Amino acid sequence: MMNQQTLATDVAAVLLAGGQSRRMLGRDKAFVPLDGRPLLEHCLARLAPQVGTIVISANGDPASYPADHPLLPDDNDDHAGPLAGILKALQWARQTHASSHVLSVAVDTPFFPVTLAQRLCDVAEAAPERPVLAMSGGRLHPTFGLWPVGLLGTLEAYLAAGDRKMLLWAEQQGALSVAFEPLVGHGRSVDPFFNINTAEDLALAEGLLAEIGKEEGNV
Repeated sequence: MMNQQTLATDVAAVLLAGGQSRRMLGRDKAFVPLDGRPLLEHCLARLAPQVGTIVISANGDPASYPADHPLLPDDNDDHAGPLAGILKALQWARQTHASSHVLSVAVDTPFFPVTLAQRLCDVAEAAPERPVLAMSGGRLHPTFGLWPVGLLGTLEAYLAAGDRKMLLWAEQQGALSVAFEPLVGHGRSVDPFFNINTAEDLALAEGLLAEIGKEEGNV
């Protein structure tokens, strides 16, 4: 059973950091600076208090990533996208017996809820065989999900068949969802799953970071 006392030992997290953004001159998103720190650092700092173990899914130079987190290259050249990272993380969790579930987080989304892991686990407690996805504003965010390791075989078959749609696969597994409210600070409201794709998005994130700061008691 996943509860507050066993969260740190029962759930591992994978930080999905494999993508580049053509709209940001092809830069590796993980190392795009926000307020002087790479997005990777912002996300790790936000995620670390929520789980006991974090692995990083990325295909860059291993020396560029923190040595204290296992790096999982997806070794996939057929554009499987985030599902390739989920696959590697589930394989790692099964091989290491690290966790019954893997929480996924996208590296270009630095304002994700500080209660993400706990709230997804609370829902999964009643249905541990089903994925649980984050939602905001009526929209599902499949890169922010809690994935049972028991679904590994199903995902391997799905990818082997040439399918790539993350949300479709999650829905086929009977995915549940948890709705999160906007972040609010200094009269400003923002979707906690706002992601950075362009230089304009990065400028907006800089402003949001300054305005919202650590005023996250409502998340």
